[in-house]
Amino acid sequence: LHWQQVSLQTLNLDSRPDDEQCAELNNTTWQEYRQQRARLQVQYLLLSRRNPDCAQRFSQESLEQQASHFNGSLPTKVIIHGYRALGSKPSWVKELAQALLRAQDANVVVVDWVYGASFAYNLVVENYKEVAVQISVLINEMQKHGGRLEQFHFIGVSLGAHVAGFVGTLFEGKIGRITALDPAGPMFKGADTFDRLDPSDAQFVDAIHTDSDYFGISIPVGHVDFFLNGGKDQIGCARSRFPSMYGYVICDHMRALHVYMSALNGSCTLLGVPCASYEDFLQGRCVDCEDFKGSCPTIGLSQNSGIHTALLPSEKKLFLLTTSSPPFCAHHILLELEVSPLEKSAELEVTLRTENLGTERRLRLQTDRAVYRAVLPHPAPLCEISSIWMKNTGARFYRQAEIHVKSVCVSEFPSPEKPVCVNNVRLRRGAPWSHDLVQVCSVF
Repeated sequence: LHWQQVSLQTLNLDSRPDDEQCAELNNTTWQEYRQQRARLQVQYLLLSRRNPDCAQRFSQESLEQQASHFNGSLPTKVIIHGYRALGSKPSWVKELAQALLRAQDANVVVVDWVYGASFAYNLVVENYKEVAVQISVLINEMQKHGGRLEQFHFIGVSLGAHVAGFVGTLFEGKIGRITALDPAGPMFKGADTFDRLDPSDAQFVDAIHTDSDYFGISIPVGHVDFFLNGGKDQIGCARSRFPSMYGYVICDHMRALHVYMSALNGSCTLLGVPCASYEDFLQGRCVDCEDFKGSCPTIGLSQNSGIHTALLPSEKKLFLLTTSSPPFCAHHILLELEVSPLEKSAELEVTLRTENLGTERRLRLQTDRAVYRAVLPHPAPLCEISSIWMKNTGARFYRQAEIHVKSVCVSEFPSPEKPVCVNNVRLRRGAPWSHDLVQVCSVF
């Protein structure tokens, strides 16, 4: 954890006090659950830049104590975990809290409701509103000690997003912000807005969707909703990478959390492009952010996700492509191809290369079309693409033997850079073609 140590030293954070016992989240077992399931046992942990690696227990009573690290003049981040199928405490909480603290000086309050969130999902859903009520009582006390509703930012993971939403309902939408990380779908997709997260629950609600066909919700629930890679299947979530079936199953679902933590580290910008559907996005029909006066919404802590329009949108779908590992940022490259009329159908393989990195796309060419558009995720910007490769892969006898490419252009959006084009290319069946692109990235 050397990088963490460097980051914490940079902030001049205090080391752990020798006489202070660090608070931890709970675990529970099936036997304990059966004995105590009527008790939610919600507890709270507090971290700040004064104690980033040693959480304090936090309660209404501790607000009165001088030893408390709570500072009412600072913003307050509230982390709420979701369903815990096996009764184990979430392992990612400390990493998320420290990422928030590196990005902003704040109080970070962790809501530990593992006892009420474990084992039987249908019973957990019955508990979530009571958890929200208990949280609201604590918030009322925090207001008495300087906390203001507009300074509260809830980060809810999975079912925790709906807990945050109901807290927002109790405060009539006056809470500053709710960020939902793949909000839970089962038992919520068809629910009334009173019973699930929706844009009225806070002054600003943003959501990241990564598993909307399984554990996550498929409908927009915020002012802006980022659907990563369409919101369903995430790159790199392959069965072979995980030692257990459970790890494979939750990979898509937890990707929203890992992308959000990466965005907080600020190594690159993750921005979403508004579009009616993922299919339209992939076909290059949505390449700008004019809906937001040209400034695309971003994942992270920017106010209102970087939206500067006078009126906030509602349930606006945003799409973006990512890579399979941190920092997850991909450059959106628009490929535009025009071919001469074809007598037979054809298949064309296009590859963009940057040093040893390559992005490939296969296009099916039809006799009734001449122009094709496709969006590719590339790990480097347009100006670092060194070459473009094409190959007529239609090996079967009923495929086009030669393709005349009138033009092939690549551009990056929503960047204002001009497209890079190559004209008049003839591709014989099976014969690869390549062209070097001489470009220089602008330095600002």
